[in-house]
Amino acid sequence: MTMTSRSGAFRRICTIAAIALSSGCRSPQQDAYLVEQLRQMADELNASRQQTADLQTQLDSLRFVVARQDTLIVRVRTGAT
Repeated sequence: MTMTSRSGAFRRICTIAAIALSSGCRSPQQDAYLVEQLRQMADELNASRQQTADLQTQLDSLRFVVARQDTLIVRVRTGAT
C-alpha cells in the first residue's frame, strides 16, 4: 500500500468509527424520560400491591364473619346456646 491509500483507508475507518460512535450516543432527555416512566411504573406496581393486600384483609374479615354466622346458624338449628 502506498502512503495515500493508507491515508484514505485511515480516513474511512475514522469516518466509520465516528458514525458508529455518534449513533450509539443517547439523548439525556430520553434517559430522563425513561427513568421517569420506570419510576411511575414502580409507583403503580406498589399501589397495586397495596390494593391487593387491602383486598386480602377484607376477604379474611369476611371469612371470619361468615364462619361466625355459620356457627350461629348451627347453634340455632340444634337449639344450643
